[in-house]
Amino acid sequence: MSSDIIKKIGVVLRPSTPEIKDSYLKLESIFKSYGIEVFLEKNCADMIGEDGDNFDNICSKVDLLVTLGGDGTLIATARRSFDYNIPILGVHAGNLGFLADLSLDELDSFVAKLTHNKYKIEERSILEATVIKNSKKIKMYAFNDVVLTRTSVSYMIHIETSVDSKLFNTYYGDGVIVSTPSGSTAYNLSSGGPIIHPATNVFVLTPICPHSLTQRSAVFPGEFEIKMKTLEEKALIIIDGQEMHELGIEECVQIRLATKTVKLIHKNEYNYFNVLKEKLNWGK
Repeated sequence: MSSDIIKKIGVVLRPSTPEIKDSYLKLESIFKSYGIEVFLEKNCADMIGEDGDNFDNICSKVDLLVTLGGDGTLIATARRSFDYNIPILGVHAGNLGFLADLSLDELDSFVAKLTHNKYKIEERSILEATVIKNSKKIKMYAFNDVVLTRTSVSYMIHIETSVDSKLFNTYYGDGVIVSTPSGSTAYNLSSGGPIIHPATNVFVLTPICPHSLTQRSAVFPGEFEIKMKTLEEKALIIIDGQEMHELGIEECVQIRLATKTVKLIHKNEYNYFNVLKEKLNWGK
């Protein structure tokens, strides 16, 4: 994508926040002032009393998606638009995010740079999780993580894990997290997993409150595939903390890095380590 073909953008707003309308109208005005057509996703439009269009229709005709909200809004939009391969610009409507790092006050000057090819595109790995139910494959994508966890607090869960068809480990505890580098600073980090730079082509498996203290995080090359099966209980599969699916006893989920990436647009001066230090209060 080159900036001289950015003629149309699609906008997705943080859900359940009708008070975001004034911020959206400012965003819309900025893009239109540079001759860029703006399409608002229908559910978001209904929320703030504006005209909107179906998300898939928008993705089929725009050059760029813009999210206005926080990291959660961007992550959900990345999953929904993944098959369309459209770059995403995250504008935060409050505090700086790991992903939505551009403020509304910076937007006017950034769009001016955007139209003159002065920006950077960062590619982020995404997980592809496949569950086979009744001989039918159900495919899901996760920007941050795929979590397998127990359906009830009254018991622990057994998860048999294979790596590239070879038995690797059986986890016994509250569950496991399979995380992308982007998601390494989310649930993975709070569960004792490592921080992984988003440019790294790997993913990490971290047990949640394991029964044995010898169960630790493991980092795998991006070309590997892991297969996890529940042995004695049903499990919940949670995608990015936003979607939930049930995994039956003896059912399997296969997880790997997808062959495509999500493309995020940033300012040229964007630096991952600066965001990391700011969000984690390092060096203060």
